[in-house]
Amino acid sequence: MRLQPMEEGDLAAVLDVQAACYPPAMREAAGVVLARLRASPDTALVARDAQGVCAYLFAYPSRLGTVTPLGGAFAPPPEPDTLYLHDLAVAPRAAGRGVARRLVARLLAHATGRGLLHSALVSVQDSRRFWESLGYACAPGAAGVLATYPPEALYMTRRL
Repeated sequence: MRLQPMEEGDLAAVLDVQAACYPPAMREAAGVVLARLRASPDTALVARDAQGVCAYLFAYPSRLGTVTPLGGAFAPPPEPDTLYLHDLAVAPRAAGRGVARRLVARLLAHATGRGLLHSALVSVQDSRRFWESLGYACAPGAAGVLATYPPEALYMTRRL
Protein backbone atom coordinates (compact mmCIF):
# COMPACT_ATOMS: atom_id res chain seq x y z
CA MET A 1 0.00 0.00 0.00
CA ARG A 2 1.34 3.42 -0.97
CA LEU A 3 0.58 6.76 0.67
CA GLN A 4 0.60 9.70 -1.72
CA PRO A 5 -0.51 13.31 -1.87
CA MET A 6 -4.10 13.55 -3.03
CA GLU A 7 -4.59 14.96 -6.51
CA GLU A 8 -7.67 16.40 -8.17
CA GLY A 9 -7.82 13.31 -10.39
CA ASP A 10 -8.45 11.23 -7.24
CA LEU A 11 -11.77 12.98 -6.54
CA ALA A 12 -14.10 10.28 -7.93
CA ALA A 13 -12.27 7.52 -6.03
CA VAL A 14 -12.27 9.59 -2.82
CA LEU A 15 -16.02 10.11 -3.15
CA ASP A 16 -16.45 6.35 -3.63
CA VAL A 17 -14.55 5.66 -0.39
CA GLN A 18 -16.59 8.35 1.37
CA ALA A 19 -19.84 6.73 0.17
CA ALA A 20 -18.70 3.34 1.44
CA CYS A 21 -17.91 4.75 4.88
CA TYR A 22 -20.51 7.39 5.73
CA PRO A 23 -24.29 7.66 5.71
CA PRO A 24 -25.70 10.18 3.20
CA ALA A 25 -26.18 12.91 5.83
CA MET A 26 -22.45 12.92 6.58
CA ARG A 27 -21.15 12.88 3.00
CA GLU A 28 -19.67 16.05 1.62
CA ALA A 29 -20.33 17.12 -1.96
CA ALA A 30 -17.65 16.89 -4.64
CA GLY A 31 -17.27 20.67 -4.71
CA VAL A 32 -16.65 20.80 -0.97
CA VAL A 33 -14.09 18.00 -1.14
CA LEU A 34 -12.31 19.67 -4.05
CA ALA A 35 -12.25 23.02 -2.22
CA ARG A 36 -10.65 21.31 0.80
CA LEU A 37 -7.97 19.80 -1.41
CA ARG A 38 -7.25 23.12 -3.09
CA ALA A 39 -7.14 25.03 0.20
CA SER A 40 -4.52 22.76 1.76
CA PRO A 41 -3.04 20.32 -0.77
CA ASP A 42 -0.04 19.46 1.40
CA THR A 43 -2.31 17.99 4.08
CA ALA A 44 -4.48 15.74 1.92
CA LEU A 45 -3.35 12.16 1.39
CA VAL A 46 -4.63 9.00 -0.24
CA ALA A 47 -3.63 5.39 0.22
CA ARG A 48 -3.56 3.17 -2.84
CA ASP A 49 -3.69 -0.60 -3.03
CA ALA A 50 -3.77 -2.79 -6.13
CA GLN A 51 -7.34 -1.61 -6.86
CA GLY A 52 -6.64 2.11 -6.48
CA VAL A 53 -7.55 4.61 -3.77
CA CYS A 54 -8.63 2.72 -0.67
CA ALA A 55 -8.36 5.43 2.01
CA TYR A 56 -7.88 9.16 2.40
CA LEU A 57 -7.21 11.81 5.03
CA PHE A 58 -8.07 15.50 4.69
CA ALA A 59 -6.50 17.82 7.21
CA TYR A 60 -5.62 21.49 7.33
CA PRO A 61 -3.89 24.07 9.52
CA SER A 62 -6.29 25.59 12.02
CA ARG A 63 -6.56 27.06 15.51
CA LEU A 64 -7.23 24.96 18.59
CA GLY A 65 -10.96 24.98 19.39
CA THR A 66 -12.02 25.82 15.82
CA VAL A 67 -14.21 23.31 13.99
CA THR A 68 -15.36 23.71 10.40
CA PRO A 69 -19.05 22.85 10.07
CA LEU A 70 -19.75 19.61 8.23
CA GLY A 71 -19.95 20.56 4.55
CA GLY A 72 -18.75 24.10 5.32
CA ALA A 73 -16.01 26.08 3.67
CA PHE A 74 -12.77 26.84 5.45
CA ALA A 75 -9.62 28.82 4.97
CA PRO A 76 -6.43 28.16 6.89
CA PRO A 77 -5.84 30.99 9.40
CA PRO A 78 -2.82 33.28 9.13
CA GLU A 79 -1.27 31.91 12.36
CA PRO A 80 -2.29 28.27 12.79
CA ASP A 81 -1.34 26.30 15.90
CA THR A 82 -3.24 23.09 15.15
CA LEU A 83 -3.51 20.44 12.47
CA TYR A 84 -7.23 19.73 12.21
CA LEU A 85 -7.97 16.24 10.87
CA HIS A 86 -11.24 16.82 9.08
CA ASP A 87 -11.97 13.50 7.40
CA LEU A 88 -10.36 10.07 7.54
CA ALA A 89 -12.01 7.19 5.71
CA VAL A 90 -10.85 3.67 4.88
CA ALA A 91 -12.71 1.55 2.33
CA PRO A 92 -13.99 -1.75 3.77
CA ARG A 93 -11.58 -3.71 1.56
CA ALA A 94 -8.62 -2.04 3.34
CA ALA A 95 -9.92 -2.24 6.91
CA GLY A 96 -7.62 -3.80 9.48
CA ARG A 97 -4.43 -3.18 7.49
CA GLY A 98 -3.16 -0.21 9.52
CA VAL A 99 -3.69 2.32 6.76
CA ALA A 100 -5.55 4.82 8.97
CA ARG A 101 -2.70 4.89 11.49
CA ARG A 102 -0.17 5.36 8.69
CA LEU A 103 -2.10 8.26 7.16
CA VAL A 104 -2.43 9.99 10.54
CA ALA A 105 1.24 9.42 11.43
CA ARG A 106 2.36 10.94 8.12
CA LEU A 107 0.34 14.12 8.63
CA LEU A 108 1.24 14.47 12.32
CA ALA A 109 4.92 14.31 11.37
CA HIS A 110 4.25 16.99 8.76
CA ALA A 111 2.50 19.17 11.36
CA THR A 112 5.33 18.79 13.84
CA GLY A 113 7.79 19.79 11.12
CA ARG A 114 5.74 22.94 10.52
CA GLY A 115 5.87 23.84 14.21
CA LEU A 116 2.19 23.23 14.96
CA LEU A 117 1.54 22.53 18.64
CA HIS A 118 -1.72 20.55 18.54
CA SER A 119 -3.87 18.25 16.49
CA ALA A 120 -7.65 18.18 16.75
CA LEU A 121 -10.57 16.36 15.17
CA VAL A 122 -14.23 15.48 15.52
CA SER A 123 -14.74 11.80 16.32
CA VAL A 124 -17.82 10.29 14.67
CA GLN A 125 -19.22 6.81 14.11
CA ASP A 126 -17.98 5.40 17.41
CA SER A 127 -14.31 6.05 16.60
CA ARG A 128 -13.35 7.44 20.03
CA ARG A 129 -11.26 4.42 21.04
CA PHE A 130 -9.27 4.53 17.82
CA TRP A 131 -8.43 8.19 18.37
CA GLU A 132 -7.61 7.62 22.03
CA SER A 133 -5.15 4.92 20.95
CA LEU A 134 -3.37 7.65 18.96
CA GLY A 135 -3.15 9.97 21.96
CA TYR A 136 -6.27 12.10 21.50
CA ALA A 137 -8.56 13.01 24.38
CA CYS A 138 -12.00 14.61 24.53
CA ALA A 139 -11.80 18.36 24.92
CA PRO A 140 -14.27 19.85 27.41
CA GLY A 141 -16.62 22.64 26.46
CA ALA A 142 -16.61 22.00 22.72
CA ALA A 143 -20.26 21.00 22.32
CA GLY A 144 -21.25 24.30 20.66
CA VAL A 145 -18.83 23.80 17.78
CA LEU A 146 -20.36 20.45 16.88
CA ALA A 147 -23.82 21.66 15.86
CA THR A 148 -23.59 20.30 12.29
CA TYR A 149 -22.32 16.87 13.37
CA PRO A 150 -24.28 13.86 14.63
CA PRO A 151 -25.24 14.00 18.33
CA GLU A 152 -22.57 11.47 19.35
CA ALA A 153 -19.71 13.53 17.83
CA LEU A 154 -16.79 14.39 20.12
CA TYR A 155 -14.18 17.11 19.76
CA MET A 156 -10.79 15.57 20.55
CA THR A 157 -7.30 17.03 20.77
CA ARG A 158 -3.72 16.02 21.40
CA ARG A 159 -0.50 17.90 21.93
CA LEU A 160 2.18 17.37 19.27
